[in-house]
Amino acid sequence: MSTLKELEKLLTRGKITRREFITRVSALGLAAAVSPALLGTSAEAAGPKRGGRFRMGSAGGSTTDSMDPGTLSHTMPQTVNQCLRNMLVEVDYKGNAVPELAESWEATADAAKWTFKLRKGVEFHNGKTMDAEDVIYSFNLHRGETKSAAKGVAEPIKDLKADGKNTVVFTLAEGNADFPYIASDYHIPIVPKGVSGKEFEKGVGTGPFSMQAWEPGVRFLGKRNPNYFREGRPYFDEVELIGIADTNARTNALMTGQVDVMNRCEPKTFNRLEKAPNIQALKLEGSRHYTIPMLTTMKPYDNNDVRLGLKYIIDREQMIKQVLRGYGYLGNDHPIPRNNKYFAKDLPQRRYDPDKAKFHLKKAGMLDHTFKLHAADAAFPGAVDASVLMQESASKAGVKIKVVREPDDGYWENVWIKKEWVQCYWSGRPTADWMFSLAYTATASWNDTKWQNAKFNELVTAARAELDDKKRRQMYVECQKIVSDEGATPVPAFALQLSAAGKKCGFKNPAANWEFDGFRAPERWWFV
Repeated sequence: MSTLKELEKLLTRGKITRREFITRVSALGLAAAVSPALLGTSAEAAGPKRGGRFRMGSAGGSTTDSMDPGTLSHTMPQTVNQCLRNMLVEVDYKGNAVPELAESWEATADAAKWTFKLRKGVEFHNGKTMDAEDVIYSFNLHRGETKSAAKGVAEPIKDLKADGKNTVVFTLAEGNADFPYIASDYHIPIVPKGVSGKEFEKGVGTGPFSMQAWEPGVRFLGKRNPNYFREGRPYFDEVELIGIADTNARTNALMTGQVDVMNRCEPKTFNRLEKAPNIQALKLEGSRHYTIPMLTTMKPYDNNDVRLGLKYIIDREQMIKQVLRGYGYLGNDHPIPRNNKYFAKDLPQRRYDPDKAKFHLKKAGMLDHTFKLHAADAAFPGAVDASVLMQESASKAGVKIKVVREPDDGYWENVWIKKEWVQCYWSGRPTADWMFSLAYTATASWNDTKWQNAKFNELVTAARAELDDKKRRQMYVECQKIVSDEGATPVPAFALQLSAAGKKCGFKNPAANWEFDGFRAPERWWFV
């Protein structure tokens, strides 16, 4: 029979719930001897329920997906990656950088050298203990000659070295006040030193689950990691991700109890989910935005008058009303959301203006041109409808757009950054520097327009190293203006993140930085 001290130890380590703790101490007649802090309130006493299989109906998967972290570009493998692996730093629901595999960090006065202290005793799924060499190897996968999507954000790392087994020192080419956020990039999980190529598909990491089955774009099954460094987590015994590309099919799967949560709810029918008695409808404002990138390496999109003309034919209000059903707000052709501290709130809002559209397109000699816009709902729910709306608003301005409907499967591999003008979405990033460095600077890994602007590049570099917040803000405001006026990426709308879960799912303060509670629902959620 357990003693009170043994039961308290099990509770504090997360081995039993508060409900189980109270039941056992009551059976022993020891409740009066228990600290009120351990008992908590009745709501706390109920606590998260351990066990069960958490089933996730996921859009954003493809049969060509890989678990090579540098190639992650879809929600489904990104979520799988988070089940299997961890980064040095985590971004919480408030947007703050908090410790994950790193237990702490500190920087020099110029923010050009960062020292990260690692958690001790963290194990990979294969039993190896994580150390500084694993961290160095994992970051070097994204530096130098690499096709990694994190190459752009990792490039400023000039050098990194171990200082003992549990400390890593990063030396940057210039100061970066946001560097801890870079260390949270899902492309840079910590993997065992030496893993490469097909070995990535085994998914060995330090994460809350170990891989049991993985069929890209179709299904993932993970089993709770009994040696996970966060005591008490995860709460589920198993997690299963099921690839369901069709929004209606995902919704039906949730409504009939075949899955416990779904992402990318259809805005047209979201109000029905909000009213359903057995469903929790979640709408979160993060940094998710819709874009319509134009490849500047293809004519006529190398001409800024063409780009401006097409920005002016977008009826943004109609798009939010009809496609987003009001679950969003106006975009201003740059990627920084209104909840970012450097948001350029005084930048004039671009709106539908047929006269300005015709002026710029006539100036470019393209008023009679037919522009092909490639779209699939894989880009975002309602992307095809949004394209048809643009076609109609353009027609009123005398501009011709042909909507080319593409297959959902393989859209990101065969259309995005391949075709001249496409529909796209971005979850965004927690800092302005990260977003610009990832998708807009000349060397950005995911510069999906191949746009280059020397002044913009210089400003991003200067702002990154600027520690005076007032000066830094001025630089980022100027960056937003340049992208809005000269860039090749119309950003018509920021969308609320719409998802839904069954009533038996428990969670607290879901994050909006990525889908599925920052990709961490399998670790953070529980069954009530």
